[in-house]
Amino acid sequence: MNTATTTITLDHGFLSRRRPLDWAFALLVVVAGLYAFGRYAAHMDVYEKGILLASIPAAIWLGWFWRPLQALMVGVGALSLLAIGSYQGSLARADSVFWLKYFLSSQSAILWMSMLFFMSTAFYWLGVASRTQADTMERIGSRLAWAAVTLALVGTMVRWWESYLVGPDVGHIPVSNLYEVFVLFCWLTALFYLYFEAHYGTRALGAFVLLVVSAAVGFLLWYTVVREAQEIQPLVPALKSWWMKLHVPANFIGYGTFALSAMVSFAYLIKQHAGETSWWKLAPLWLLGVVLCFEPVVFRQTVGGGSAYWAVYFGIAALIVASILWSRRRIAERLPSFEVLDDVMYKSIAVGFAFFTIATVLGALWAAEAWGGYWSWDPKETWALIVWLNYAAWLHMRLMKGLRGTVSAWWALVGLAVTTFAFLGVNMFLSGLHSYGTL
Repeated sequence: MNTATTTITLDHGFLSRRRPLDWAFALLVVVAGLYAFGRYAAHMDVYEKGILLASIPAAIWLGWFWRPLQALMVGVGALSLLAIGSYQGSLARADSVFWLKYFLSSQSAILWMSMLFFMSTAFYWLGVASRTQADTMERIGSRLAWAAVTLALVGTMVRWWESYLVGPDVGHIPVSNLYEVFVLFCWLTALFYLYFEAHYGTRALGAFVLLVVSAAVGFLLWYTVVREAQEIQPLVPALKSWWMKLHVPANFIGYGTFALSAMVSFAYLIKQHAGETSWWKLAPLWLLGVVLCFEPVVFRQTVGGGSAYWAVYFGIAALIVASILWSRRRIAERLPSFEVLDDVMYKSIAVGFAFFTIATVLGALWAAEAWGGYWSWDPKETWALIVWLNYAAWLHMRLMKGLRGTVSAWWALVGLAVTTFAFLGVNMFLSGLHSYGTL
C-alpha cells in the first residue's frame, strides 16, 4: 500500500525571521532605554516616563520593520554621545573642540544637513538628466540624503542636550519653534521618501521630493540669518508640556508625507504631459511654476530682511521649474510607471492622514489642559481642520469612488498649498492662541 506523504510548509513567523543582528539591535535599544530611564527618571513626570518606556519597543519594531533604520539609529546614537561627552558640561567647548566646532555641535550638524540636502538634490537631478551615468548619480544622491538625515538627527539630539546646558529650566525637546520644526520636516520628509525609494526600487522620484526638502532648507537658512533662530530660547508657558513630545512630531509626519505626495503628483503630471507639443496646453503647469516661484516674493514683502536672498531664491526656483518643463520628455523616461506614482501618492497621503488625525486629537487634549477647552476655533485649529477635511475627502473619493489620475494629482498639489498656509501662512497673516509661532 502506497502511503501519500503531504508536506506542509509553515509560514515563518515575524520573530523567527529575525537575524542575529536584529536581536543584537533590540538588546542595544533595551539597554540604552533602561539606562536612560534609570539615570533621568527622577527628573520626569509619569507621562514622560511612559513615553520613554514606550519608545523602546517602538524603536525595536521600526528597526525590524525596515533594517536600514537600525544603522541610522546606532550611528545617530554614537555620534550624539560623542558630541555630548565632548561638551563635558560646558557650552563654551563648542568653539574649542574641533569636531564640535566643525561637525557635531547642533548648529554645525544642521548646516552640514543643509549642504548635504542641496547636494543630494543636485545629484538626483544629474541622474535624471544623464544618459550614461544615471544610476550612479542617483545612487550618490540617495547616499547623500541618508547622510543628511543622519546629521539632522544628530543636530536635533545634540541641540536637546545643549538646551539643558543653557539651563535646567530651559531644556526641552527641540520641536518648539520654526527653526526646530523645519529641521524636523526636512529629515522626516526625506526619510519617508527613502523608504518608498527602497520599497519601489526607483530613485528618480528623489529629484522631485528633494526639491521640497531643499526649499525648506532654503527657508531655514534665511530664517537663521534674519532671526538668529539657532539660538536656544526658553519655552513659552503654553509649550511646557509633555504633550509637545507627541503632538508636534505626529503633526510633522503629516506635513512631510503630504509634501511628499504633492511632489509625486507633480512628477505624475510631468510624465502625463511629456509628449505634449502645444505649450499653451501646458498652461496649468506654467501656472504651478509661477505659484511655486511666488513664495519668496510673499516672504520678502511680509517679513523684513533678506530681499537679496529671496531674489536669488526666486531666480533659482524659476530656472528649476522652467528646466523641468523644458526637459519633461527626458524626465518622464526616468520616472516610474503611473501605477507606481499613483500608489506612492496614495500611501503617502494615507500615512500622513493617520498621523495628522492623531496629532489633531492630541492637540485638542493639550488645548484642554493648557487653555481649558478642547476647541476654540483659533486660526491654527481652523486651518488644521481644513487640511484634515481636504485629505479626508481625497481618501474618501479614492477608496469609495476610485479616484485616480489627473484629478487626484492636482488635488494633492492643492492640498500642499492648503497645508503650507496652515503651517506658515497662519503664522504670517493671522493671530491667535498659537501666535508664539509667528515669523
